[in-house]
Amino acid sequence: MAANLQVEDSKARPQHPIKSLLGTMDVRAYTMIAAVVLIWIFFGVLNETFFTARNLSNLFTQMSVTAILAIGMVLVIVAGHIDLSVGSIVGLTGGIAAILSNWLGLPVGVVLLCTLAAGFLLGLIQGWLVAYRAIPAFIVTLGGMMIFRGILLGVTNSTTISVSDPVFMALGNAYFSRIFGLILSTAAVAFIAVAILRKRSSRKAYGFDVSPFGVDITKLVIYGGAAFAFVLTMNNYKGIPFPIIFVMILALIFSYISNKTTFGRHVYAIGGNADAAKLSGINIKSRTMMVFVFSGLLSSIAAIVLTSRLTSATITAGEMYELDAIAACVIGGTSLMGGVGTIFGAIIGALVMTSLDNGMSLMGMESFWQYIVKGTILVIAVWLDISNKNRKAKKA
Repeated sequence: MAANLQVEDSKARPQHPIKSLLGTMDVRAYTMIAAVVLIWIFFGVLNETFFTARNLSNLFTQMSVTAILAIGMVLVIVAGHIDLSVGSIVGLTGGIAAILSNWLGLPVGVVLLCTLAAGFLLGLIQGWLVAYRAIPAFIVTLGGMMIFRGILLGVTNSTTISVSDPVFMALGNAYFSRIFGLILSTAAVAFIAVAILRKRSSRKAYGFDVSPFGVDITKLVIYGGAAFAFVLTMNNYKGIPFPIIFVMILALIFSYISNKTTFGRHVYAIGGNADAAKLSGINIKSRTMMVFVFSGLLSSIAAIVLTSRLTSATITAGEMYELDAIAACVIGGTSLMGGVGTIFGAIIGALVMTSLDNGMSLMGMESFWQYIVKGTILVIAVWLDISNKNRKAKKA
C-alpha cells in the first residue's frame, strides 16, 4: 500500500523543467549535435573561412550524398545486415544516367525513371539473394560492390561521361529562392508546434504525464531558431541548395516509414530478435528483401545528385561511399548488432563526417589524415556502442 502511494505521489509531483527537458531527449542524438558544434568551433577558430555562408552551403551540399545513402543504410543495419555495395551502385547508376542523357539524348524524366529503376532492380536482386537464398549480406554486397564497379568500367570504357542537359545539372547545382527558404522555415516551425501540441493532447487523453508547458516552448524556440538560422545562413549565399531539400524530404518519408508503419516496426523487431519476430508471424524474408530494395533505390537517388553536381559520371564515383554511409549510421547511434537506429541520428552522423572532411580540407591537411581521423572515430563509436550494451546487460 505504501509503495502504491509512493508511486502515485511521484506521478503527481511535477518534475523540474530541466530534468523534464533532458528526459524527453534522445541523449545519443543530442550528444552528436554537441559534437558537431564542437567540430565547427574547432575548425572555425583555426580557419575563418569555415563559417562563411559559401563554405557552409558547400558543406551541406557535400553532405547530401552521404546523408541519402545513410538513410537507406539505417534500415539495412537495423534489420541486422550490412550493404557494402551502395558506393558501387552510386557509380553504376550515375554512369547509366550520364549515358542515357549524353549518349542517347533522352529526356530528363526518362533518364531519372530509368536510373531509379536500375537502383531498384540492383537492390531487389541483392535482397532476394540475402532473404530467399540465405546468402550472408556481407558476401552478397561485397560481390555486388565488385560486380557493379566492373560493369561500370565496361559500359563506360573506363572514360568520364559528361552531362550537358541543363535541367539534369540543376538537380545538384541549383538553389531555391530566398523567399522559398523563409516560407520553408516558417512552415517547419508551424509543423513542430503542431506536433508538440498533438503529443501533449495525446498524452493527456491517455492519462500519461505531460511535460511543463515551458519545456515545450523551450523546445520550439530551439528547433525553430535552428531552422531560421539555417535558412538565413543559406540565404546569405545563394539560397537553399536543391540536394538539401531532397535530403529533408527523404528523411521525413523514411522517418515516417520506420516509426509509423507496420513495416518499420517489423524491421526493428527483426533486428532486435529474429527468432521472436518469426514466431510472432512477421514475414522476415519479404521485409529483409525490401530493406535492400530501399537501399538500392536511395543509392540511385544519391547517384543522380552526385552526377548532377559534378556534371559528369566518372569511374571512381561512389568509391568508399559505403564506408562513409556506415560510419554516419554508427556515429549517429545505429547499432551494428541490429534493432537500434534512427534516420535523424544517421543524418547527424553524415554531418559529422562531412564537417571533418570539409574542415580538414580547408586546413590543407593531406587526404590520408582524413581517412585516419574518420576511421578512428568509427572504431570509437562502435566501441562506445558495445560498451553501452554491455553496461545495460550487466544492470539487467
